[in-house]
Amino acid sequence: SSKLSGIVNGIDVNYYNPANDEAIPSKFTSKDMKGKAICKKELQKLSGLPENPDVPVVSMVSRLASHKGFDLVEYILPEILELGVQFVLLGTGEADIEDYFRNIQNRYPDQVKVFLEFNKDLSKKIYAGSDIFLMPSKSEPCGLAQMISSRYGTVPVVRETGGLYETIKPYNKFTGEGNGFTFANYNAHEMKDAVKRAVELYKDTKKWKTLTKAIMDVDFSWDVSAEKYMDLYKDVSNEY
Repeated sequence: SSKLSGIVNGIDVNYYNPANDEAIPSKFTSKDMKGKAICKKELQKLSGLPENPDVPVVSMVSRLASHKGFDLVEYILPEILELGVQFVLLGTGEADIEDYFRNIQNRYPDQVKVFLEFNKDLSKKIYAGSDIFLMPSKSEPCGLAQMISSRYGTVPVVRETGGLYETIKPYNKFTGEGNGFTFANYNAHEMKDAVKRAVELYKDTKKWKTLTKAIMDVDFSWDVSAEKYMDLYKDVSNEY
C-alpha cells in the first residue's frame, strides 16, 4: 500500500449520453425520464418479450467469461426469473456459457432474450431500456458497464469487488443514500437477494424514480479520474 495507488477509469460521458444518443429509440435526461419508458418498450419489442412497463427488465452486457460471475448466474437464474422479471443478455465468449444461455432462452421464451453477438448500438439500447443491470464479477479491477448503466438510469446490482466496490455504494432504503445494490460474498443466493431488493424497490415507483434520477447525475467522467492522477503526481513530486 505504500508503493501502489489505484485510480478507477472514467467513461466518455459524451458518447454515453441519453440526452443526445442516436442509437437509442428515445432521448431522455435525469430531469425528463419519459424517453426511458419508450426505450424499455422498444427493448421488450426488439427482444420478443411481452411489452409490460410493470415488469422489471434485468440485463447483462458482458464478455461471457467465467470470472464475470456467470457460474452464479447459471446456478440461480431460474429462481431470479421467479421474481417476475425479464432478462436480457448481450455478449459472446466461452462456449459452455453461450450454450447455457441458448438453453435458458428456450426454456423461458417469454422472460429471457439472449443476443450472442458484439454490437455497440444494441448495447446502448439495452443500457437505456433496462431497469436493473447485473454485474456479479468474481474479479473486476475497475469495470465500465456499471458506470454506463448508471448514465442511462439503469440501476446496477454488483458484487463488492475491485472497482465495482469503489463506484457503487449500497442503497439504503431508510436514508435514500447509495447508487445501486451490492452483495459481498461470491455466492449465488446473496446475488439473488440483491436482485430481489432491487425488484422490491422497483415496485415503489416514487423511490425508484428518485434513485434512477440520482444515479444518472453521478459523475463518472474522466475529469474525476484526471483530478486523481494530478493529485497522485503532486504527491509523488513532493516526495522528491
